[in-house]
Amino acid sequence: MTFWKKEEQSAIFTGSAFFKINRVQTMIKIYHNPRCGKSRAALKLLEESGKPHEVINYMKEPLSKEELRDLIGRLGIKAEELVRKKESIFKEKYKGKELSEDEWIEAMIEHPKLMERAIVVNEETGKAVVARPPERVLEIL
Repeated sequence: MTFWKKEEQSAIFTGSAFFKINRVQTMIKIYHNPRCGKSRAALKLLEESGKPHEVINYMKEPLSKEELRDLIGRLGIKAEELVRKKESIFKEKYKGKELSEDEWIEAMIEHPKLMERAIVVNEETGKAVVARPPERVLEIL
């Protein structure tokens, strides 16, 4: 897993003293599935950009319900729109069913493979994209 972070120095004033601190700032996060070719291509474009970023392998580090809800909000879509309809788990368990937002979120938490990938978030702007095609990552850099 690759982590690129930008360090900044900040000064804090407390009472009569100044303290310099190093602060690590991650501007871009990519929610990545290394088994997916499109996700690998999006990560490559991000790495080539030279922008500081953090790679989150959501297959090994599952998202919480709150994190997934936040991502969906940043993407500006409904939870069902983030679901991969061609996955076998979708066809076996969810095809033809009408689920609520919470139920779709629970399904993706239980089966992270259902999530479209890669999801790239610019923490500075708050914007996010599903990098399909991978070049969509360039929209938020």
